[in-house]
Amino acid sequence: MTRMTFDLTGRVALVTGAGQGVGAEIARTLAAHGAKVVVNDYVLDRAEAVVAEIVGESGVAVAVQGDVGDSDSVDTIVATGNRALGPIDILVNNAGNAGPDGAMPRVDFWETDPDDWDRYLRVNLFGVMNCARACAGGMVARGYGRIITIVSDAGRAGEQGHEAYSAGKAGAAGFSRALARSLGRYGVTANTISLSNIWRPGLEPTPEGAALLKQMLSRYIVRRQGRPSDVAPVALLLASQESEWITGQNYPVNGGYVLAL
Repeated sequence: MTRMTFDLTGRVALVTGAGQGVGAEIARTLAAHGAKVVVNDYVLDRAEAVVAEIVGESGVAVAVQGDVGDSDSVDTIVATGNRALGPIDILVNNAGNAGPDGAMPRVDFWETDPDDWDRYLRVNLFGVMNCARACAGGMVARGYGRIITIVSDAGRAGEQGHEAYSAGKAGAAGFSRALARSLGRYGVTANTISLSNIWRPGLEPTPEGAALLKQMLSRYIVRRQGRPSDVAPVALLLASQESEWITGQNYPVNGGYVLAL
């Protein structure tokens, strides 16, 4: 009988956008299973609050501010993590941009300004690529690595009114599959977790938004919003030694909103 421990002792993880929501829960979960965690966020106070929680539970973590959409900033994030905790073994590309305040306003694509597309592509696609570039070489040299990228059902099925966001997330998923083919021979895996609507504090819907959410949830098989705690166990599996024969795959955590074979 196989006994799974998901023991990450001795591993160093970088979780981007980990100051709140899904990223924070993943950071706490990896730390609880022995990983030393570099908690990155664009807002340093948020990252420091998560580090305080981890340290309060006898974990090891360091907060590093940085913008994943900027390659120089990413190099600094990774270098800081390397100095503080050691080389990165596990990269969780969680940082994303869903529009102002995460509200994702629906706009007809032909009414959008091309300059506005950058916010979605810069973080959701190029941010993932920046982080993978900064970490993959060291993983290859050491013969071990886990790269986990949080994507979206919008990238799998398309989302009306969110074309640029859908494009960024679809691009990140395609990039991850290609990366898996490049890295597998070196003991490095690359997988994605595809999310639908995830609740987090501070993102309370307006009355109009609440009505839209109720309509959306009627199309879910499990009729509730997702929670960060739904996502973290899947990230833990993909970060662990137990997942060494899993690569190039997508794991939907979405209440059955979009089904997969």
